Amino acid sequence: MTDQPELEFTGERFTPECVREIAYEHWHRYAWATQLVKGRRVLDAACGEGYGSYLLSREADHVTGVDIDEQAIEHAARRYPGRNIEFRQADCTALPLADDAVDVVVSFETLEHLAEQDQLLAEFRRVLRPEGFLLISSPDKKTYSDETGYDNPFHVRELYRDQFEALLERHFPAFRLFGQKLMFVSALWSLDGAGEGESLMIDGDELAAGPSPQWPPLYYLAVAAAEFRHLPSTRALSLFGDRGESVYQHYNDEIRKHIRAGKLLAERDAEIERLRALLDQTD
Repeated sequence: MTDQPELEFTGERFTPECVREIAYEHWHRYAWATQLVKGRRVLDAACGEGYGSYLLSREADHVTGVDIDEQAIEHAARRYPGRNIEFRQADCTALPLADDAVDVVVSFETLEHLAEQDQLLAEFRRVLRPEGFLLISSPDKKTYSDETGYDNPFHVRELYRDQFEALLERHFPAFRLFGQKLMFVSALWSLDGAGEGESLMIDGDELAAGPSPQWPPLYYLAVAAAEFRHLPSTRALSLFGDRGESVYQHYNDEIRKHIRAGKLLAERDAEIERLRALLDQTD
């Protein structure tokens, strides 16, 4: 990676200079994918700024990053040069690749930006080798938009879970679905690596236990292939964070600010009461 001026963050695509919550969501997807692409030829479809392609290239045999935005591709090529990575400007619904050209297609947070979603997945299937697989993510319309009232101006068509699954099934009959959401939890883990994981949730006086988190996901990630035997082995749970614990640190900083503000307000109220008392004495 070379030192280059950062690409402007417009809200349409993630840049690695973004921090905390949005960074966790985007970096986690690529960090997770990196473990599945070792020694493989990879297409990073809608690669944007190129940070994800670069991360994948650390393990992959070769990575081709494709994006429709010429400025993003020029930036990526300058910032992430390498022997096993290249960037090409193109529409992901008309990829500049031959049939059966790659082992893995990675496409994170692309689907919802397009109306031609069937065409996109058909193109992914075309460039994938018969034994290849797709890693794809997209927000859940129910939790991302309906329940929050948020309207992302860059999204053309968001999908509910059943719509996402139906779309996948039309092009990739074999798939495994994962959920992703940034959560505030207490983590407790075995220091010797033994045992299996669990998720505990308290709801009033009720305690629920299960093998995985029990909150509705904000994003869906899918591993998809033509046949189940071509799906890579994946762990049931993946956790992601940064060494500095930036999200937790930001939370603590905000709490301290609120505590200080509350203290100042209490002091102000006490001073107001004191002044009122003085006024009453002068009446």
